[in-house]
Amino acid sequence: MSTYSIGISALQAAQAGLITTQHNIANAATPGFHRQQIIQGAAIPQQSGVGFLGQGVQVTDVQRLYSQFLTDQVMNTEAQGQYLNAYYGQVKQIDNLLADPNAGLSPSVQQFFSAVQELASNPSSAPARQSVLSEAQTLVSRFGTINQRLSDLRQDVNTQLSGTVAEINSAAKQIANLNEQIVLAQGTASATQSPNDLLDLRDKLVSDLNKLAKATVVKQYDGTLNVYIGNGQALVVGQRTFSLTVNQSAEDPDNLVIGYNSSGTTNTPISTASLGGGKLGGLLDFRSNILETAQNSLGRVAVGLAETFNSQHKLGVDLNGVLGKDFFSIAATSPSVSGNTNNTSGVKLTAAFDPNAAGSLTTGSYRITYDSAGANYNITDLTSNTSTTVAAASLSTAIGGITLSASGTPNNGDSFLVLPTRYGARDISVAITNTSDLAAAAPVQTSATPSNTGTGQISSNGVSSVATLPTASVTLTYDSSTSSFVKSSADPSYNGGAPIPYTSGSTISLNGVNFVITGTPANGDTFNISPNYGPGFTATSDNRNALQLTSLQTANTLVNNAAGKATVSYQSAYSQLVSTVGIKTREIDIRNQAQTSLIDQTRQAEQSLSGVNLDEEAANLVRYQQAYQAASKALEISSKLFDTILSLG
Repeated sequence: MSTYSIGISALQAAQAGLITTQHNIANAATPGFHRQQIIQGAAIPQQSGVGFLGQGVQVTDVQRLYSQFLTDQVMNTEAQGQYLNAYYGQVKQIDNLLADPNAGLSPSVQQFFSAVQELASNPSSAPARQSVLSEAQTLVSRFGTINQRLSDLRQDVNTQLSGTVAEINSAAKQIANLNEQIVLAQGTASATQSPNDLLDLRDKLVSDLNKLAKATVVKQYDGTLNVYIGNGQALVVGQRTFSLTVNQSAEDPDNLVIGYNSSGTTNTPISTASLGGGKLGGLLDFRSNILETAQNSLGRVAVGLAETFNSQHKLGVDLNGVLGKDFFSIAATSPSVSGNTNNTSGVKLTAAFDPNAAGSLTTGSYRITYDSAGANYNITDLTSNTSTTVAAASLSTAIGGITLSASGTPNNGDSFLVLPTRYGARDISVAITNTSDLAAAAPVQTSATPSNTGTGQISSNGVSSVATLPTASVTLTYDSSTSSFVKSSADPSYNGGAPIPYTSGSTISLNGVNFVITGTPANGDTFNISPNYGPGFTATSDNRNALQLTSLQTANTLVNNAAGKATVSYQSAYSQLVSTVGIKTREIDIRNQAQTSLIDQTRQAEQSLSGVNLDEEAANLVRYQQAYQAASKALEISSKLFDTILSLG
């Protein structure tokens, strides 16, 4: 090879270096770009009489600086980062909503019971009665507003799921298309050469897809990538793609679920638990773990308040002497029961609240599945992911706070979704519109006979039932020889029977009427229990039931313990919800910040190898420029030598 050829090879090598360096500089800010460098080596030398003479230089490859290990690290951290980012973006909205001192529920509950307290202070006051109804409407409206915001978040999750799935399917198609282009490009190149920019573009698409749904990537012998998500569902196999779908849940009509289309017609649901990374996993986990609990918990407070307030209100008497009726109303859509659309029988399951079991209400959502082999129902709490099995005969009381009934016997595998409280905050309303219907008075009154000679005093402690109220005055006569009271009344239910033992200060319950006698009665002293309801009665100044209603604000009425005793008040139950959401929000925020830092670290490690350093590239420009100039000078010298030889002739 002549000096010309050697000079030209050097010139070409320097030119390749300049082109590659300029390509790096031009793509310094291009997402997913990996820095490239030329690989050059000495040409095969030529043997001569004086030894092997060099034949110049050759560029064997343009190589991208790439590490699969670092790329995998970046993908894993970014998938978790997008999961936490999506989760935090949603849960933060609920945290702001519930904890807002002005927009939250607590102020409305406080104002409502303040109005009830005012009613207890002025039971005959028309403004006080109107205030109770007005504040009740405000409270109901606040329940509805918060619930609507939670429902909007559920719809927002559905919308984002649809958009995310569309992006995933689009990325999968582009990856498959690039697989094809890369195979074709590699078929026209030497065994050591790679289409770097196509590989970068494909890696960028895989990275973008991985942020949407955590992906597993497997490289094939021909250079193509197979991409899998979930429990191994293939999205890309070589140049072939499969798609995800978004469908209305067969179980829960409010929710969209992710399906997998493997054949163009078969649509198989993908387990939410298997989509544990990326934006898709974050949205699904937020909906299952926080949104569901928040809406159920809010509904439990609404239903619990309505049921317990109603129960006490119906133990009172209104201004017209009529026994109280329901103060609040819960629409028939609560509790909600829906049959799975895949059920093969026409059996329907219905549910109703048990007004005497508000403390048994939970924050769960339940799937009930019939097992014909044992004539049993398998009940799964979808919130806590726990299951129990009950016999068909015990179905009615299988879920706390509600009663269930089936219209027949389902087929094996038929399932039903039971949502006791999800819609409670939406379905609560004020049932009373007339201020005179407020039952502030008690249905009985007590008195000691003025001629009594002892120190005994009697006071009413309300009633626990109106089913057997006295229809006539009841007289209790004290018998000192037996330290007990003998009953007499025109009402047969209260006349005669066993004497009532007397202990000063203890509550005595007589057919649902509760009263207390204190002091030391003398023999023959009498005490009277009289009806305070019915035609002719006008309870204008009686506030005894209003006081009972007021006490409900701080009374433990919800969340029964193992012994069946309520452990929290309305405010406490709501505070627990606020606390749960707040703690989870803080947890996700901290994890998100830590993950962001980890992403930055892994990206820096990857960029230290693959990223474009402009200072380094500037130095390479000078180096290759000088190499180019030197090669040009060598060609110039070769040309002069050739001209000199020609002139000698």
